[in-house]
Amino acid sequence: MIKKTLIASALISTFSSFTAMAADDTAALKAQLAEQQQALKALEKKLEQTQSRLEQTADQAEQNSNSTSRTTIGGYGELHYNNITNNKTDTTDKEIDFHRFVLFFGHEFSAKTRFFSELELEHSLSGEGKKGEVELEQAYIEHDFTDSLTGKAGLFLMPVGILNETHEPTTFYGVERNPVEKDIIPTTWWEGGLLLNIKAAPGLSFDTTVTSGLKVPTEGSNAYKVRSGRQKVSEANADALAYTGRVRYTAIPGLELAATAQYQTDLTQGAANVEKAPATLLEAHAIYSIADFSVRALYAQWNIDGMQAQALGRDRQNGWYIEPSYRFAPEFGAYVRYSEWNNEAGDPAKEAKTQTSFGVNYWLHENVVFKADYEIQGGALDADGFNLGVGYQF
Repeated sequence: MIKKTLIASALISTFSSFTAMAADDTAALKAQLAEQQQALKALEKKLEQTQSRLEQTADQAEQNSNSTSRTTIGGYGELHYNNITNNKTDTTDKEIDFHRFVLFFGHEFSAKTRFFSELELEHSLSGEGKKGEVELEQAYIEHDFTDSLTGKAGLFLMPVGILNETHEPTTFYGVERNPVEKDIIPTTWWEGGLLLNIKAAPGLSFDTTVTSGLKVPTEGSNAYKVRSGRQKVSEANADALAYTGRVRYTAIPGLELAATAQYQTDLTQGAANVEKAPATLLEAHAIYSIADFSVRALYAQWNIDGMQAQALGRDRQNGWYIEPSYRFAPEFGAYVRYSEWNNEAGDPAKEAKTQTSFGVNYWLHENVVFKADYEIQGGALDADGFNLGVGYQF
């Protein structure tokens, strides 16, 4: 009996020792687990902070990337050499001129709203006593209201003629722009205001504008000449706004037909001591291309009211040209152009000016062109000579 009691006591003592040891180990294990949990929580917090910073960096990088990709820069330029002999005076004018240096800046705010601008330096230098000018030719916001309705607000090129809206040197033949679109339309011509473009059907569109207008001088050699009336949206007198409409048809491949009409209530913008001079411009042109052959034709005329304009024969000013061309290789093309224009067509005694030009274009690259042409001026003029040029766009 005593022996059994001793054995039981020993067993109880041993079990108590094991229990105490297990309790101590459990407490230590719990403490260790608690420390590890705290460490894990601290690590998770650091990982969350790192992830947040990475996401912020990625978002900023994406914004910067989108901003960069939505902003575009481009431009064009052209250098001319002219060698023209005036046969009436037997004198030759030789001139080399970096005629235009232009930069484009655009930005797409969204899929529907964008900005476009064009800044130009003419004749290399500008400032007092210099022959050049720095000009803002375009700066407008464009917005797509629907797939068929787009609006512009700001300073933009007028929707008239062939060259006025598209005049990069790689896009046309001849070193100089044709005289009809220069003296009658008058290219390059921009105004400030509003424009709506309506795509009525595939290949059929309409443009309507309300803009600033021309302000022709009423005295001197340039009195009532349209080209001299461009205000270029520089503190432009806006007593008489201009209203313009154009219809354009391009549904047939290779064919473009377009017509523009503009009305302005007073071409003098309320000049003192002269009659008002309401004016209407009518212009129509066609471009047809088949394979490597192309032909351009354009007619434009101004009708100007007022006794002063009539007295000078400038109540009517008109001109036209036709230009066939042939691209006989990807790099080479040749053209012939006949132009006739008269800024004093209201006076039957005033003879029109004519110009016959022919020449070649060599595209070193699709965006780099070298040009050479020969021109013969007739009618009220008597001159001939050649021109050389190089142009680019990007």
